[in-house]
Amino acid sequence: MELKHTAARDGRLSSFLKQEMKMSTGLVNRLKWQEKIYVNGMPQHNDFTVKAGDVITALLDEEEPNYPPQDGEITILYEDEHVLAVDKPAGMLIHPSHSKNDGTLANFVLGYYQKGGQKCAFHPVTRLDRDTFGIVLLTKNSHIHALMQGTDMKKTYHALVSGGPAEDMGIIDAPIARKPLPSLLREVRADGKQCITEFQVLERLKGYSKLALRPVTGRTHQLRVHCAHMGYPILGDPQYGNGVADFGLAHQMLCAKSLEFIHPITGKKLILESKMEAELP
Repeated sequence: MELKHTAARDGRLSSFLKQEMKMSTGLVNRLKWQEKIYVNGMPQHNDFTVKAGDVITALLDEEEPNYPPQDGEITILYEDEHVLAVDKPAGMLIHPSHSKNDGTLANFVLGYYQKGGQKCAFHPVTRLDRDTFGIVLLTKNSHIHALMQGTDMKKTYHALVSGGPAEDMGIIDAPIARKPLPSLLREVRADGKQCITEFQVLERLKGYSKLALRPVTGRTHQLRVHCAHMGYPILGDPQYGNGVADFGLAHQMLCAKSLEFIHPITGKKLILESKMEAELP
């Protein structure tokens, strides 16, 4: 895989690799010894002086699939040589577990890469619960994945909830902690970690409402716990709501609807939107 950068100034090659191309010192040193750093098509050492207008190219190692590739349909929302955004359906795991080795998003994405001749591994930047559906953002190599750790992302979810808040918009500020073992569930508790969710009512319907939820923090099950704590659990939620008792739903009505972030290489703002929606069948 190639990473390219056109220099806008004069300077040492190493400074461009670390600052403009955001490579770690370890990666720069590895590429140097592998002779995989070029300026205007010619291999160069790290202390080479780059001139404005020169094109720097770094050849990253191709990655092998880290899970078994599998043929299957995936809905692509955005793709370039660095990142891939897809819609994950409800009921699908992000990646294989000890008890399930196929039929996951990772298997199908790696099958897509393989079919297109792309040698990439599966690197999820965002994750969703099995029964939450919508946007999942991935990177195509570990370098880009590392660059995106800690990246500020604005996430918006759409949810159908039982009843609904009295206000049209507001903020839920309630700490969340893990329930005592062996439970894996969470609960609002005074000694928990701070959790903040912004909400806006999009529609008020008969017996339920449609909300836009924006997590300011990113705790496990945050949106589901907050909605249940406030008295309007997400429809179909089997752990924090009424499960199938809600309209006979097979899964919770929680959709990762939109994602806004700065591309780690181009520096451009990307706003992606899921083709899926939280709505009753």
